[in-house]
Amino acid sequence: MQVRKMILTKQYRCVHSPSCACTKGHLSEEIIFLVFNHLNWNPKLIAALSCACKWFDDLAKRVLWKEFCKTRAPKMMLDMQSSGSHSVDGNWRALGHFVYRTRFSRTSGKSFLLPQCRTDVLYVSDPCEHLDQGDDGDVGFFRGIFKSFATSKARKLLINRSAPLHPTEICPYCKAKLWNMLAAKMIPSSASCRLGAYDDCIEYYVCLNGHVLGICTLLPLSDTDEASEE
Repeated sequence: MQVRKMILTKQYRCVHSPSCACTKGHLSEEIIFLVFNHLNWNPKLIAALSCACKWFDDLAKRVLWKEFCKTRAPKMMLDMQSSGSHSVDGNWRALGHFVYRTRFSRTSGKSFLLPQCRTDVLYVSDPCEHLDQGDDGDVGFFRGIFKSFATSKARKLLINRSAPLHPTEICPYCKAKLWNMLAAKMIPSSASCRLGAYDDCIEYYVCLNGHVLGICTLLPLSDTDEASEE
């Protein structure tokens, strides 16, 4: 409750220079870190804190979103760091998501790779389901990241196929240009099985740094499926 009160009372946009009087009423970065650690890096509260003022927004970008991602995907983060890859450093806020639980799996990632690329390491999340999207049906969003993308077989195949980069869109995580894996004909049928989606309604993009973002149209659950979930 104290955190929520603090968020609501700071609505002005202050840069907070060292001489700024506004800092007198603020908690230190160390205390805020401990508070959000206790809250298990709740993404909705981090987002609310970011809206309070520029000082809080800067703290969230530098520290809180990063810790949120490390908590949500610890094994992936350790694996990435073990290879010396810095591709997970970037726009941490874009990696944050409000679903209850996010799981990144390198086993699932193989389902998104052509057979000749399956020695690559790709982590992919479970789809975030957005149900009843009108004519689009039930939509799922997923994301992921390649380990050591610069030396991956997927990147080499994209280059060999002269796959075009998207003319306008850029990666939300690092601002690099994007390859369309659908246009490159590099989405295997196993991806639809993993996502529970229609085979011809999946597309995903890979940026020059190996970040993955995708969308699919989900298959409807049968009554049996719904009963088993309950």
